[in-house]
Amino acid sequence: MGVSTAREAANDDLVLAFGRLLGAANRLEHILGRAIEAECGITHLVFEVLLILGRAGEPGLSMGAIAQEQVLTTGGVTRLIDRMAAAGLVERTGDPADRRARLVRLTTQGEEMVVRTARLHVENIRRYFVEPLPPEDLDRFAEDLRILSHSARDALPRLR
Repeated sequence: MGVSTAREAANDDLVLAFGRLLGAANRLEHILGRAIEAECGITHLVFEVLLILGRAGEPGLSMGAIAQEQVLTTGGVTRLIDRMAAAGLVERTGDPADRRARLVRLTTQGEEMVVRTARLHVENIRRYFVEPLPPEDLDRFAEDLRILSHSARDALPRLR
């Protein structure tokens, strides 16, 4: 690539494509996140952690595993989990495989919150993410996003 001017840099096809991806993600996160907060009273980040814990099931996940999934420091995830525990959404339990370790899992209230929020979220995903796309492209697009997400996750250093 022979970028030699600001105009060439700004109009590079790859730069434009990546900018569109970020712009779409940021706008969708804003739209969907505001709906979650307005209707359910939790942030999109809290909802994402509830989903991660729902996916993990019993006995739960370590703080480090949650931090890695959300690209947060362990200190950041500890503060978030503290707030979620105070709200009754999660609880810390002992790790059956390591008596020194603690795991985080959903409470009954957390399970109810993630189900309620997911119902709203799915409606909004259909409206803002699925409906604008050609139906014949949706499966390939979703798979491409999965590949990109996993590739980026794997390229990140382990967080501390």
